[in-house]
Amino acid sequence: MKLLPVPTNHSKPIRTSAKESALNQIQQWIIDGTLHPGEKLNDTELAKALGISRTPVRESLQLLEMQGFVKMYPGKATQVTEVEKESITDLLPPLAALQALAAELAIPYLTNEIIASLESINERFAKAVRSENYFSALKIDEEFHQLIVETANNPYILAPISFLQTHVRRLFFHNSVVLTEASIDEHDQIITFLINKNAIKASSMMRENWLRAIDEFHSLKDK
Repeated sequence: MKLLPVPTNHSKPIRTSAKESALNQIQQWIIDGTLHPGEKLNDTELAKALGISRTPVRESLQLLEMQGFVKMYPGKATQVTEVEKESITDLLPPLAALQALAAELAIPYLTNEIIASLESINERFAKAVRSENYFSALKIDEEFHQLIVETANNPYILAPISFLQTHVRRLFFHNSVVLTEASIDEHDQIITFLINKNAIKASSMMRENWLRAIDEFHSLKDK
């Protein structure tokens, strides 16, 4: 029987339930391609790899199906969904709208410390992009946007943004999302508009920052 290509030396999260641990780890394996599109998943193998029972694995797979990462065929198999690169045109507009709203809502809660953190994060982002360390750049880009989302102090946008972001991450790993020099400048402009408490321009630039990736994706595809 073909064994699943999951590592045995992965770090196991602490202080989380078995279901949360399984969900997070299996999702990460799907996002980074450890479990590739079309892979048939065996809950017994996954449970052994994660050091937990099969029940939380099955529960996590049900949640992953709701998120669109796996497809369950009752009595047959559970498979990792295929990566549809064109889905970026459906994925980014709602994420851009929520991120734009977060920028607007964050303004009343900004502090000097938060602004300094955003500037520091963007400096690290610039170094990663210019050194073509795009995996690191993606993580730092998420850190930049997540700080703004958290600063917005609105729990109702946290979950949908987090959900959409996981799919963006998966598309990146499958070469559908590109990070460029333009993002560095846009981050700088977002910071400036936040400092000036210009909600309209901060929101507009945030939206542009996300939606530009759609045009870049299509330009790469057409080459």
